[in-house]
Order: sequence, then C-alpha cells, then structure tokens
Amino acid sequence: MSGLGKKRSKYGEYLDARKVDQEKIRAITGLGKDTLTRVCSTDHLPSGTTMRKLIEATRRVTGEDVNTSDFWTF
Repeated sequence: MSGLGKKRSKYGEYLDARKVDQEKIRAITGLGKDTLTRVCSTDHLPSGTTMRKLIEATRRVTGEDVNTSDFWTF
C-alpha cells in the first residue's frame, strides 16, 4: 500500500483509496508480484490479457463497474 512515499499509478491509487491489497489482486489474477508492482507504481501499460485480468479482479473485489479506460490511456 502507499504511505512509503512511492509514486502510484491511477490503478494503484484506486486500490489504495478502497483499501484493496495488491496481494489480493495478485492471488485472484495469478499475475507475478513484479508485474503487479509495475502496474501499481508506474504508468506502465500492461498487455491486453493482463488488463483484462486486472479489471475482472478489481470488479470482483470492489463490486464497482470499472473499465480499462479508467486507468490506462491508449
């Protein structure tokens, strides 16, 4: 989570605001720790498959209707 002075991406800020742990998203998606860290802390544009997994997991955890355009611009 934030609080360590690290820069966060829109996706990372979204998770922080809803107190969702990155580990929970990682467990649901099966993505690697490094991938999730990169997505949450930089403006890294993940692949389409990774985006889909992240959006589905985020919807499942938060119950909110989020889309890829909420976090990444193409």
